[in-house]
Amino acid sequence: MNQGDIHAAAATLWRHWQQSTRLTELPPGARPATRAEGYAIQAELARQSGQRIVGWKIAATSTAGQQHIRVDGPLAGPLLAARARETGARIALAGNNMKVAEAEFGFRLGADLPKRAEAYGVAEVLAAVAALHLAIEIPDSRYAEFTRVGAPQLIADAACACWFVSGPEVRADWRARDLVRHRVAAWRNGELAGEGSGANVLGDPRVALAWIANELCTYGEGLRAGELVITGTCLTPVPVSPGDSVKADFGEFGALEVGFA
Repeated sequence: MNQGDIHAAAATLWRHWQQSTRLTELPPGARPATRAEGYAIQAELARQSGQRIVGWKIAATSTAGQQHIRVDGPLAGPLLAARARETGARIALAGNNMKVAEAEFGFRLGADLPKRAEAYGVAEVLAAVAALHLAIEIPDSRYAEFTRVGAPQLIADAACACWFVSGPEVRADWRARDLVRHRVAAWRNGELAGEGSGANVLGDPRVALAWIANELCTYGEGLRAGELVITGTCLTPVPVSPGDSVKADFGEFGALEVGFA
């Protein structure tokens, strides 16, 4: 793809995002065929949005999630400033096609993890983390049938990023805890809607964090201090409708809530 193709693809996706409309897939001349092309469009999409990238998300961190959208591995996507909310927020579902909420671990970086040739290890990545936060993601896609378009087009579409809600810094000693077995529950309108653990996030949320650090070294410019990385849902995404409220309970780490309008 040349720069004109990349610009055209990003403009199409951004227009559909703004208008809450859907496309079947990108036109042949502006359709990415590789991860590299997908990430090039994604970067241009963020640029055209005029918004600051405040963090990153990882999609498809479970085998079930990968099978659902027909990809063979996780996908990284930017979190845009205008889509960030704090616990207790109400989010409008108008125009949202997916209509699900996902409970996730979020890592706030205290130091840069810049682009480099050598792969980052888990310990090195964790040393760059300043804080753990809890998060609820409300994803969406600009494709009408997002399970059919494939990884490059999904990456171009910001890996189905839309809204995300974050809580305050976790005060418990999370570094000493087993995040793999840490239980997470989601409550919808006061009733239990799902349970899971960190094991659903590439086997370990810390491994997922190292994965995105290396993915963005390969296809981007790395991670920056201050960015929040939400690492993927700990449980089966919870279907939501206008009027619902969802609470994600992370036990001793705390809880956060979001309402839907």
